[in-house]
Amino acid sequence: MSDRTYAILGTGALGGFYGAKLQKAGLDVHFLLKSDYEQVSKYGLVVESKDGDFTLPQVHAYDDVEKMPQCDVVVVALKTTQNHLLPKLLPPVVKNDGVVLVLQNGLAIEEDIAQIVGNVRVIGGLCFLCSNKVGPGKIHHLDYGHITLSEYAPNYSPMGNTDRMQQIANDFTNAGIQMELVEDLLLARWKKLVWNIPYNGLSVILNATTDELMADTYTRKLVEELMYEVAAGAKSYGRIIPDSFISTMLDYTVKMKPYRTSMKIDYDEHRPLEVEAIFGNPLRKAQAAGVNLSQISCVYHQLKFLDARGR
Repeated sequence: MSDRTYAILGTGALGGFYGAKLQKAGLDVHFLLKSDYEQVSKYGLVVESKDGDFTLPQVHAYDDVEKMPQCDVVVVALKTTQNHLLPKLLPPVVKNDGVVLVLQNGLAIEEDIAQIVGNVRVIGGLCFLCSNKVGPGKIHHLDYGHITLSEYAPNYSPMGNTDRMQQIANDFTNAGIQMELVEDLLLARWKKLVWNIPYNGLSVILNATTDELMADTYTRKLVEELMYEVAAGAKSYGRIIPDSFISTMLDYTVKMKPYRTSMKIDYDEHRPLEVEAIFGNPLRKAQAAGVNLSQISCVYHQLKFLDARGR
C-alpha cells in the first residue's frame, strides 16, 4: 500500500470523485471544500457510480489550506476560473519534493502553476469523465473516468514516462481508475481540445446536448471543422493530430450517452465559464505561432458575450 498523501483542491464532480476513490482504496486523502464544508465534515462523501455506489462516512475535510497537512501529491481539481487563487492555495499544502497534479481542462495551465511552486514537479492529467455534483458532498458518476498523465517540462518539451508519473498512476489504478501515461503533455492537451472546443462551445451557444449536435447535419459539420482547426493549432507547435483521431472522436461522441457538457452546466447554473483556458489560450498560442484559427475565434467571442451576460 502506498504511503503517499493526497490533497484535493476542489471537491466537486471531478475532485470529489477521484479523491473518494483514492480514499476508498486506503490512501490518506485531504479535501479542501468551500460551500460543502459543513456537510462533508459531518457526514462525509457519497458517490453514486455506474461502477458501484459507496459512502465515505468520514473524510479529512478543511475549509482553509493553512489547516491542511503538507501532502506528497496536490490535485488541482478546481475550475480554471478559480486559478487566480492558486498562488495562495498551493504553497502551504505541497511538500518541497512534492507533485502538483493538474486535473483541469484547457491549455498552458501547467506553465502558470510551475511558476507558483518553483522546485515542485508538475504533472498534467486529462480526465475523460462524465460526473456531476448533485448535492452537498454527493457525486453522481455517469460514465468513463480514465486519466491520461504526462509530466510538464519548461516549453512543454516531452519528458517521457517518469517514475513519479508511474507511482501516481499506480495509486489511481489501485483505486480502480484506468490510467494512460503519455510522453508529450502538449500533444495530449491539444488532443483533448479536439473534443472540448467544439462540444463545450457549441453546447452553450446553441443550447444543445452532444447527441443533438451530432444528429443535425449542419452542426455535425461545424463540429468537424472546429476539430480540424484545433489540429491546425497543434500543428503550429509541431504536434500532429491525425485525421483518424478526429474520426474516432466523432464516432465516440455519437455512441456516448446524451451529455450536457461541463461548460453548459456552468452556463445553466450562472457560473463563470472556462472560456480563457479552453478557447483563449489555444487561440493566443496559435496566433503567437502565426496561425489564425478563425472558427475557434468566432466561438470564443460569442462565449465571452454569453459568459458576461449569463452572470
